[in-house]
Amino acid sequence: MTYELNVAHLYGDLMNTYGDVGNLLALNYYAKQMDVKLNVEVVSLEQDFDANKFDLAFFGGGQDFEQVIVSKDIQTKKQALTDFIEDGGPVLAICGGFQLLGHYYVDAKGDKIPGIGALDHYTLSQDNHRFIGDIVIKNEETGETYHGFENHQGRTFLGKNERPLGNVIEGKGNNGEDGTEGAIYKNVFCSYFHGPILTRNGNLAKRLLVAALQRSYPDADLTSQEALPIPATF
Repeated sequence: MTYELNVAHLYGDLMNTYGDVGNLLALNYYAKQMDVKLNVEVVSLEQDFDANKFDLAFFGGGQDFEQVIVSKDIQTKKQALTDFIEDGGPVLAICGGFQLLGHYYVDAKGDKIPGIGALDHYTLSQDNHRFIGDIVIKNEETGETYHGFENHQGRTFLGKNERPLGNVIEGKGNNGEDGTEGAIYKNVFCSYFHGPILTRNGNLAKRLLVAALQRSYPDADLTSQEALPIPATF
């Protein structure tokens, strides 16, 4: 049986720094291995997010100028996105997308930019400094190791009911202090990994797809999809 999943690419025309759109290419590649057809739709400015229409959402990163524009528009989608997340909707959020799902972030000029507070984290800024370089993390719950590249000025601190995507083995991570990188809340996976993350970490792509399938096809036998080995490198 071939399954179909509808994917919302949140602000895909504005939030695509460092080729993060490649996550969708990688997700589609792995989806084909699992007999899943992806239908991707960009949801951008002045467009509603229909929580009942989509099975999975991707939210990439952007420059400060674009993020400020998005931060204002996304308030109109706050309730729908929060409902989707609370109902177990799978989301992959990278860098700016990660920040905007939280309460707020402080930009390079020191301005406090509101997020939607769907997740309980916040992001501060650094003065004339960025975390840049290769990074390796390990998720203690699954035992999976993720490899990537980080490039961010923000320092994110996780909040209630959030756990890190992984603990830092090499690199700086969320804030360079507490040894965490990214965030997991329900079926939301956040990270500062650019590159993009799914091209080097197929196991994470599989987790997103399986979560979406389990939610959208609750009565289906997904044993073969769950058991399918996925290579760690795209």
